[in-house]
Amino acid sequence: MSPDLDRLIGLQQLDSTIDEARRRVAAYPERLAEADLRLTGAKELVEAAKARLKDNNEARRALEKDAAMYQARVSKFKDQQSAVKTNKEYQAVQHETETAQRDVSAAEEKVLERMMEADGIAAEIKQAEGVLAAQEKEIGAVKADLAKELAAEQEKLAKASQQRESLLASLNPRLLSLFEQVSRVRKGIAICSATRDGLCSVCHVRLRPQVFQQVRQNDGIVQCDSCQRILYYVPPPAPAEGAVTHPA
Repeated sequence: MSPDLDRLIGLQQLDSTIDEARRRVAAYPERLAEADLRLTGAKELVEAAKARLKDNNEARRALEKDAAMYQARVSKFKDQQSAVKTNKEYQAVQHETETAQRDVSAAEEKVLERMMEADGIAAEIKQAEGVLAAQEKEIGAVKADLAKELAAEQEKLAKASQQRESLLASLNPRLLSLFEQVSRVRKGIAICSATRDGLCSVCHVRLRPQVFQQVRQNDGIVQCDSCQRILYYVPPPAPAEGAVTHPA
């Protein structure tokens, strides 16, 4: 293979490595955000349960105040019973006392219901916090892996960029210009192999026999008539020693 062709193949490999590393580095913030987003649902469940418990406590305190108010009325009506002078007044006070006592019982029953509900919500909070803690641990490990991947990709990018600069110094400026021109219009792929049955491996157009013969020699710059990519040929591996070959 000609040295120029070999250098262009190396340049293409480095460019592909650089492009892939840059893509992975650029995707890091999004992948980090996706990891954080996985915690959002668990955090929302905890916060929602805590909000329900807060509402429950506020409602229970309000009911307890109502119960205390009704109890005060009961005490007041009982005090009034000793001061009434007629049976009619006594019956009226007795009725008010019984009504207030029913109100106390109803309020206390609702307080009890709220307390039982609070116990259930507290259990939900404990379970949700357990799930959140487990996910935080898992996401922490994911973030650590992402940080390692980022460092590795940044190192790969720096190394490939340095190698590329060194390779450029050895390239013929005319060939480099051709390579860059094709690369711009062909989505970063300026050079590719020809298949063993005479096709461009990227655009899949069949090469003319004369062109394919030139490509197989690997001793010059030959471009695909269709996509204009520079072509090279990878010959089939030699048969293993002792292997039986059959004529075509």
